Amino acid sequence: MKKGNHKLIQALNRSKVLNKIRTEGPISRIELAKKNKLSPSTVASAVQELIREGYVSEIGTGSSSGGRKPILLKFNPDNHFLLAVSITNSVMILARMNLEAKVLAKETHPIAGLQGEAVIERLLHLMDDFMAGQKDLERCVGISINVPGIVSDSQGVVHYNTKLRMTNIPLKRIFEDRYGMRTWVENDMNSVVLAERRFGDYAFANLIYISIGDGLGSGILINDHLLRGKHGGAGEFGHTSVNRSGIRCECGNAGCLDSYISWIAVYSRIITAIATGRPTLIQELSRGDYSKIVPSVFKEALRKGDKLARDLNEEVAEHLGAAIVNLVNMFNPEALILGGDLAHGNPELLDMVSAYIDRHAMPILKDDMVFGLASLGEEDKLMGAASVLLQDLLGFSLME
Repeated sequence: MKKGNHKLIQALNRSKVLNKIRTEGPISRIELAKKNKLSPSTVASAVQELIREGYVSEIGTGSSSGGRKPILLKFNPDNHFLLAVSITNSVMILARMNLEAKVLAKETHPIAGLQGEAVIERLLHLMDDFMAGQKDLERCVGISINVPGIVSDSQGVVHYNTKLRMTNIPLKRIFEDRYGMRTWVENDMNSVVLAERRFGDYAFANLIYISIGDGLGSGILINDHLLRGKHGGAGEFGHTSVNRSGIRCECGNAGCLDSYISWIAVYSRIITAIATGRPTLIQELSRGDYSKIVPSVFKEALRKGDKLARDLNEEVAEHLGAAIVNLVNMFNPEALILGGDLAHGNPELLDMVSAYIDRHAMPILKDDMVFGLASLGEEDKLMGAASVLLQDLLGFSLME
């Protein structure tokens, strides 16, 4: 056997052992050997290494059917930590997280209209300050960054982001050179669909996640593998054209879905309606301050039965439903979930889209498909960033 192959097998065995301890612990070495179909000596070697590195610890003895009681092992999610960065089109979020993607500390900073190199300069300034406030950096396993747009995870390059005007930014190299830590970079929607699969309520191998917020994007799992495409651009759901003679998009195309149902598009239509004198509770709830018209205000107006809010919600549902039917018919997912600011706390939107899917998708493809709201809450993108790092570094494979 070649040396390289031997190391690969060792790494795979270690991954199997750690996964079982993480998901089924406390567990004994004997049970680990049986469940992973590995020899006791292989398990013992992997466990010794994991204990030495602090990822696993012994916590006493279990019951025995005869002979010596087995020593039980458990995963230590708090012995190490990671740094997560989530870049959206409007804010940057920096966090310290444990190895079960629990947020230990975080900061949120507005981007305030920055674009291009200015976004990176702002990010590095914020990261410098955040890193300076961290203790025990020797226990940090790395930095994980997610960002909307076309991202090469293998190269760590943000190839293209239309709203932030980021083009071919080697983010992984920039961070590793500056901070001396291993860094992961991934598309935000790809990372969130991993988190929903790993930490959320949707344990499906064929899963589609759609987010409706500042922009519109999707993450797609096919047979437990992320669908990335050649350059990392698969899943650019918001840039599918729904009206060839429609609004010119920042990407250069016309009639992109993003231009009709993202929060920016909805906000624009709210402002137009107010400017033309259409009565709406949104103006009252925002006290006439356009800067205070945010998704939560829109959803509050919806709950109070505001006609404008209801009309806009129906428009979003119609466009979104039609686009989702295309995804259902194309990818045949086991589950499809909605997230983002416009979806959370908006059950009417979910109901209308669900009804549209029921009417228009192919019966065999939609009849047993699970359709629901994202389950991770407001920390979903940070948990997504953590999932990318954990899956790679610690072998938290989605495939058993």
